[in-house]
Amino acid sequence: MRKIEHIGIAVKSLETSNVLFEKLFGQPPYKEEEVVSEGVKTSFFMNGPNKIELLEATNPDSPIAKFIEKKGEGIHHIAFDVEDILAEISRLKEEGFTILNETPKKGADNKLVAFLHPKGTNGVLVELCQEIK
Repeated sequence: MRKIEHIGIAVKSLETSNVLFEKLFGQPPYKEEEVVSEGVKTSFFMNGPNKIELLEATNPDSPIAKFIEKKGEGIHHIAFDVEDILAEISRLKEEGFTILNETPKKGADNKLVAFLHPKGTNGVLVELCQEIK
């Protein structure tokens, strides 16, 4: 893992939260997109070298909708940039971590992604991200 790629924040309303974070950072999101396979709409903000992803559920069965129902709005995951996601998945499996999706899938912001189960990471959902080239 080379660096924190972004911090994901679950929100009830992307429209409302975009206004809030635009005021907080003094600039609008640089990108918005929908990831249909995950049932989310996202927006991304840059703050210096740091990236924040806001996630709004697009259907009541999505992981974000379930997270908000259970825990409310807030930090949903921390994503780490990796050079080779398949090698990192293999390494982490050997270390005893539970991988939620062993086959990386296309995520937002031109990334391949895989997640580690939070039960093995002190309650933190960890996302691995590799830039799609």
